[in-house]
Amino acid sequence: MTIKQLQVICHQLATDKGFWEGDRNMGELLMLIVSELGEALEALRKDKRQIKYNDWKKDTFEDELADVAIRLFDLAEAEGVNLTWQIEQKLEYNKTRPPKHGKLF
Repeated sequence: MTIKQLQVICHQLATDKGFWEGDRNMGELLMLIVSELGEALEALRKDKRQIKYNDWKKDTFEDELADVAIRLFDLAEAEGVNLTWQIEQKLEYNKTRPPKHGKLF
């Protein structure tokens, strides 16, 4: 499955589940992505990991990373962002940058 296909699927499911009813605030949408990263951190702190690749478990680090991607793909599709193209461009640019992009970490 391509990133674009995932964008379409994620946005359609979010729409079907009522997440796009009414006006959406961009700050809220971005913070929902951030909140999923926070949940990933909490799963790690509690050592909640998915042991095997094909043994899905809710509320694990891996599950929360999936939530990050789902919310990101949903937002990208809603905003008409072609993430495949954007990622390709950014990777090419990053090849030209110094180690750690010139920062300490």
